[in-house]
Amino acid sequence: MDRLDGHDDAPPASPERLEQDLLGLIEQARQQASEDPFRNPVLTVALAISRRFDRGEVGEADLHDLFRRLRGEALATRAARLRAYVGLGEGESGGSLEAVVAAAVGGPEGDFDAVRTRLERTRFAAVFTAHPTFGMPKAVARLLAEAASEPDPEARRPLLAEAAGLSARADPVITLNDEFNQARHAVQHGRAALDAFNAGLLRAARERWPERWSELVPRPVVLASWVGCDTDGRTDIGWWDTLRYRLESKCTQLDRVLDQLPDDPACGAARRLAGEARAAVGRQLAVAPKLGDQPSLDVVHRFALALIIERERAQTDAGPLLRLLDEAVAAAADDEARLALCVLRAGCAAHGLQNGLPHFRLNATQVHNAVRRALDQDGDPTDPAQRRSHLASINGLLDTVAAVPVDFGALAAERASAARLMMTIAQILKHVDGTHPVRFLIAETETGYTLLAALWLAQHFGIGDRVEITPLFETASALEQGVHVIEDALRSPHWRAYLKRIGRLVVQFGYSDSGRYVGQLAATFWIERLRFRITELMAANDLTDIELVIFDTHGESIGRGAHPTSLADRLAYLAPDHARRQNREAGIRVCLESSFQGSDGYLMFGTKALAEATVARIAEHVYSRLQPAPDPIYAESDFATEFFTGVRQDMESLVNDPGYAALLGTFGPNLIDRTGSRPVARQSDAGGPAAITHPRQMRAIPNNAILQQLGFLANSLHGTGRAAWRAPDLFGEMRERSERFARAFRLVQEATAVGDLDVLRAYIDTLDPSVWLERARRATRDGRREEIIAIAAALDRLGLAPHLRRLFGRLTHDHLMLHAVARDLGSMSPRLALLHALRLALIHRIWFLAVHIPGFRPQSGITRELLLERVLRLDVEGCLKLLDEIFPITPDPTLGLNFGEPAGPRDVGTYEAEHRTVFAPIGRLFGLVREISGMIQHEVGAFG
Repeated sequence: MDRLDGHDDAPPASPERLEQDLLGLIEQARQQASEDPFRNPVLTVALAISRRFDRGEVGEADLHDLFRRLRGEALATRAARLRAYVGLGEGESGGSLEAVVAAAVGGPEGDFDAVRTRLERTRFAAVFTAHPTFGMPKAVARLLAEAASEPDPEARRPLLAEAAGLSARADPVITLNDEFNQARHAVQHGRAALDAFNAGLLRAARERWPERWSELVPRPVVLASWVGCDTDGRTDIGWWDTLRYRLESKCTQLDRVLDQLPDDPACGAARRLAGEARAAVGRQLAVAPKLGDQPSLDVVHRFALALIIERERAQTDAGPLLRLLDEAVAAAADDEARLALCVLRAGCAAHGLQNGLPHFRLNATQVHNAVRRALDQDGDPTDPAQRRSHLASINGLLDTVAAVPVDFGALAAERASAARLMMTIAQILKHVDGTHPVRFLIAETETGYTLLAALWLAQHFGIGDRVEITPLFETASALEQGVHVIEDALRSPHWRAYLKRIGRLVVQFGYSDSGRYVGQLAATFWIERLRFRITELMAANDLTDIELVIFDTHGESIGRGAHPTSLADRLAYLAPDHARRQNREAGIRVCLESSFQGSDGYLMFGTKALAEATVARIAEHVYSRLQPAPDPIYAESDFATEFFTGVRQDMESLVNDPGYAALLGTFGPNLIDRTGSRPVARQSDAGGPAAITHPRQMRAIPNNAILQQLGFLANSLHGTGRAAWRAPDLFGEMRERSERFARAFRLVQEATAVGDLDVLRAYIDTLDPSVWLERARRATRDGRREEIIAIAAALDRLGLAPHLRRLFGRLTHDHLMLHAVARDLGSMSPRLALLHALRLALIHRIWFLAVHIPGFRPQSGITRELLLERVLRLDVEGCLKLLDEIFPITPDPTLGLNFGEPAGPRDVGTYEAEHRTVFAPIGRLFGLVREISGMIQHEVGAFG
């Protein structure tokens, strides 16, 4: 069926004409709504589109052509935005990279040893993370990156046209292998960009110090990844998977070495060592279990023996290779070969035998569980009443900890996830690459006990000086108590001695959970305040001689703390001048780290040009001069504290509003495709998605994605109106005079540009039975009134409307206050508003068809009424699977067979008509709904 209502005789409209016609409806409806405050322009247009469906004026073929056009426009805008974001501009990025090199090397008066110290200390790490943020198909991401890299608009057109012809929906299957390969592809471009940057540094040094330049091993920027090593919230990654990914990363690094070694006799020894190591790692990988396997003990045993037998040939430390590279540099035939070797040496010194440095992550509870069996104490270590006793107990364990041997048999037998992960790290350091310490991130760290427990695990397995134990401060309580967590750990002589030995204090700040619970605008304040207090704590505890590493995790969406204006602004937003100045004045060296997440983040490393521009922006930030005067916002500490506290209080109150849970959980989760390898959300006992009663039941990424899809980014907006209203004059002054405050507020400006209360109200009204009954009063199409009444009755059973109406009033009140003090805020584009209207019309159409699902006997507790309610929640895929079982399209295979007894009752019919007229059209329409969600993602600029 090509037409949405069965008619196929109407002439198709051209996509250009249809788009202009529908955009005209949006503009007209908005104008009418300005004169009639009771009219919702988005719902008005959705209703107009629905009538066109009814009349056969618009059908599925028309929508496919229209969607291709809308995808093309969204992708063209996104490509231009990406170019501007990384600073490609209209020319190539080489000139700006040269300027960055000049700034990094310094003026002619610079001393070689001083410059060497500056360039050989790592200042920044780009960390490639995953999570379910692969909302863009791989093919589209590739074409988008290539288009954004083209300086000539004409050269972009065929790339964007090809991308527009592809679906905007996520790839149907996204495995951990897919995520790892996409990350590896991005890291490869990043490594090449770092090589280009390091080559520029070395050339500049060669001009100034022709006798000494080859001594320089620059590594100001490094790359890392946690893809394949992040076990927080998932149990589907086996230790053998993690080992295999580290071996694959090692293969990639050795391939880089072999490819980059110049054709010079001086490189013979290095080439032989790298070639033998590459072959040995290949043999190890040949017997590694594959992803998704549950390997037998024999397979694990064979893999373990390969790791051990090939260990010496495979190399487990970059030291021998680096020594051979040093010798080759000294013996190279000419400066160009020497330069190539110096660039290669710098990459190996920075990354060891890995393409990107590994980050491992798990949850604090997992650490507690692993140590509990060795701790002679019951109770919860996060309970304030038991805090001191648990700290005393873990310090007692650390007094007597002794390292135990780790072998693959013990690893295979270990059941505690944290212990198993620590043992995996020990084996990686022993058998894969032990060049650098390994990062060990702990989510939801809310007590110093967690850090000491992780230290005990590390020392118990013999790697106490090889693991960088890193607390993640992300929840509201962690941001509030983070400094006390570190303070409690510092009271332990074991933790202080550990920090002195390892030379670094590493902390991780998260913008995901903090943003969705306290609001993104408030999160930046609390995170910065925690950073100040950590600096003060280090100074007070005589720790200024160790390095402070700050890893800011976020995504590319403003809902996850990424600054929308430019990469330069994003880096300045994460590491403000005032915080950097405080560290400098305290004499504390700081290394910054930032995540690039999923297909959106990998775009910035999607091509050579994009990666070089991204590295240039990072290097600019790292070597930028601080502003001479403090930002005015810090002189207005009372205003800042009251403003951001107000945002936080309002957001925390919103999160506990039952209407907010209803907004997020009703059909929001079903508007978006699965966008990652992490297991999907839990199911209810009656089948289908479990009802969301609080946002904590949902992860941050879908939480943010749903807000984007519903047209109102509450976690970036809510609370700012009331907070600004308290001191409107000072608020306006800070926007004008404070670069820091204005930069943070631009997240709010971006949120208003992709959000619209009319869009949100249209979704809320769609869930209100009284709105449908009002529509029934005016229905004239045959049978439509009965359909609408059935929908209204089902919505009434869901009982969502009262909560949602109160929620909308709450959000509107704050938003009106915001617009009263910030009259320059943007608004949603007509094209994005049209996508929402189109999707609402399609959702309504699905519901009209759903009320025609025939009656059936209850199946496994599912009645027709419950099934219809699930359709209203857009659990269409699950319902269609049930309908296939309840209404089979194939005959009963037992019909006609003689079983030796009189035949019992059977359903002799099949249900082709129901599938053709109801079920199949619902499935196709739902596919279009999800397609629009993909286009909205492009318009917003990122997923989640």
